[in-house]
Amino acid sequence: MIKDIKNKFSKLMSSVTKTSSDLKTKRNDFKEDFDDSNIFEIRDLNFYYENGKKQALYDVNLDIKKNKVTSFIGPSGCGKSTFLRLLNRMNELLPNTTFDGDIYFEKQNIYSKKFSVLDLRIKVGMVFQKATPFPMSIYDNVAFALKNQGIKNKKILDETIEKSLRSAALWDEVKDNLNDIATDLSGGQQQRLCIARAIACKPSVLLMDEPTSALDPIATSKIEELIMELKEKYTIIIVTHSMAQAQRISDETVFFFQGKIIENGPTKNIFLKPKEKKTRDYINGRIG
Repeated sequence: MIKDIKNKFSKLMSSVTKTSSDLKTKRNDFKEDFDDSNIFEIRDLNFYYENGKKQALYDVNLDIKKNKVTSFIGPSGCGKSTFLRLLNRMNELLPNTTFDGDIYFEKQNIYSKKFSVLDLRIKVGMVFQKATPFPMSIYDNVAFALKNQGIKNKKILDETIEKSLRSAALWDEVKDNLNDIATDLSGGQQQRLCIARAIACKPSVLLMDEPTSALDPIATSKIEELIMELKEKYTIIIVTHSMAQAQRISDETVFFFQGKIIENGPTKNIFLKPKEKKTRDYINGRIG
């Protein structure tokens, strides 16, 4: 079981699908005019499934600010999650996909031949819609990625695991049961464990794909409180279908519709003074 998980983890961290990223295309390695207040700058991005037959994203241009919570909103199938996965090259796990355009992370083009996928996925962590704890102990769940980075020192592991669990607001609930199987935790605890596992690698960014959609209101509230605390250290980008959640936790909001960004800006402006009719119609429930 552990060997299977390690093999899957290695595949996830190192996978490169030529049809997906098209790394043979000549790309600029760096963006000289990159704004240091941003963490990502995306330029002229188009993304396709089915070897180019089905376009999912159209001419996406977007700057994402450092140490802010940015929410992606929009109806199902509008491209939110597809775009989120592109930010740490998770799209490369899908067959027959391709794209054009550029994504710059801290000045570097993440699809440049010179940019390491392994480094990217350490710096840009991912938390999925459904909690994905490994079928091993709570301790080993957090230690897993650290050990794969070559960290074997027990003292360093113990300190990092405690710090990560504290940062994920989970330590006090599990500190006496670190050897218990992680899958026995509640849904909300499992999701916070996945967040702890992600931040153990000391990322700059946390990508969250509807992290509370399967949780009850109390567990959702804990995750939202955690997100507000984590933005002091990390940039958080979250896909959500909850307009109330986007308003509660995000500094910036991006509205996607049919693969295009219709409007983006400070969350208060998007919800109180939207410039586009489609934005007003969506947040008022007239389109979906």
